[in-house]
Amino acid sequence: MSTNNSSTRRQMRLGLFIQGAGHHVAGWRHPDAQAGSENLALMQRITQTAERAKFDMVFLADGLTSGPDAHPSMAMRLEPLCLLSALAMGTRHIGLAATASTTYSEPYHVARAFASLDHLSSGRAAWNVVTTSYDRTAANFTRGNHPDHALRYEMAGEFVDVVKGLWDSWDDDAVLKDKASGVYFDPAKVHTLDHKGQFFAVKGPLNASRPPQGHPVVIQAGSSGPGQDLAARTAEVVFTAQQTIEEAQVFYRDLKGRLPKFGREGQQLHVMPGVFPVIGRTEQEAKDKYAQLQEWTDTSGALSLLSDRLGHDVSKYPLDGPLPELPESDQLKSRAKLLTDLARRENLTLRELYYLVAGARGHRIVWGTPVQVADALEEWFTGEAADGFNIMPPYFPGGLDDFVELVVPELQRRGLFRTEYSGTTLRDHLGLQRPVSRYAGQ
Repeated sequence: MSTNNSSTRRQMRLGLFIQGAGHHVAGWRHPDAQAGSENLALMQRITQTAERAKFDMVFLADGLTSGPDAHPSMAMRLEPLCLLSALAMGTRHIGLAATASTTYSEPYHVARAFASLDHLSSGRAAWNVVTTSYDRTAANFTRGNHPDHALRYEMAGEFVDVVKGLWDSWDDDAVLKDKASGVYFDPAKVHTLDHKGQFFAVKGPLNASRPPQGHPVVIQAGSSGPGQDLAARTAEVVFTAQQTIEEAQVFYRDLKGRLPKFGREGQQLHVMPGVFPVIGRTEQEAKDKYAQLQEWTDTSGALSLLSDRLGHDVSKYPLDGPLPELPESDQLKSRAKLLTDLARRENLTLRELYYLVAGARGHRIVWGTPVQVADALEEWFTGEAADGFNIMPPYFPGGLDDFVELVVPELQRRGLFRTEYSGTTLRDHLGLQRPVSRYAGQ
């Protein structure tokens, strides 16, 4: 345990992964839970709590399907850009990140929406780039068949390039608003992208001026080989799931090692694994809290969630038998491998594996006292397994309050986390440079 408080010391990044009904599939059943992904008052409270704790950002995942077997936090939820725009009005510093699909969106729409959020929040927007894993999504969009894994990532690479090009449509000083001359903007400082690629044809320019951050921060969550390549070329934050420090260190080194190929350095990309914390005043209290959540878990719901993550229906297999041999899925390739490796390494039964997935969907579960939780985070952070963490409370608001009131002060005492914001934009918080427009100097 460290107590070095040097202001020049590397500090961890913290994001809050918001799931209104809690990350645990049964979190909403906790007596203190105020569940609901459509509960604006709860969302405002959560976000303001994270800002008081000096988190870098809050993050909203998204999906484009639902159904009777969906996770309570995912069955129904507000469109994330609409929600983040509302949350921006009650906050001043915290970053606002959301998912948007590159398979089931258009680059112009995504560029415009995130540029708008960046303007509305004075430079706090971030886009989590996803390719959308589930083939059932295609049925909600008039697109025909769901593209395969490799094709989805090819599309995503071009999609991100187009969006970044559209964000550069207007020079930073293009809008003059000169009443004396009658010139509102300088036409010479407006640029037409005129992109014609394999998947997209987009003329431009964007009908939004250059965002305050130049480009909203780009996040990526894929951990497969193609996902890592896309992240190394385009992303500034990577959300990932790892179970052991050894696995996390390998992923961290591999991903950072890909950066030089794209002319980038390690500090230009932050790796932030998901962490599901259960905190007690004693180790036994934390253990009891986790056991209670597991006791509330509905078996059919958890099995459905596990099948989703594995890419195959496992409901027909014996619960107290081993995870069966399954062919590779075209859905969540890296997550399916993580869970399969975990089951084999720990000799888990299907029942034991689905209980783990019911809690954190394959992300790391950390339970214990505030000191023990801080120790666990510090070990990964100082061991070059992570640059920070995406915190996933089991229920809201109490699960977040426990982390903010008990663990954050311990991290601050050790000099591992900020006590005040040093800037106003998300790029400021993350120590990222503002991108120079591709048209600069022309």
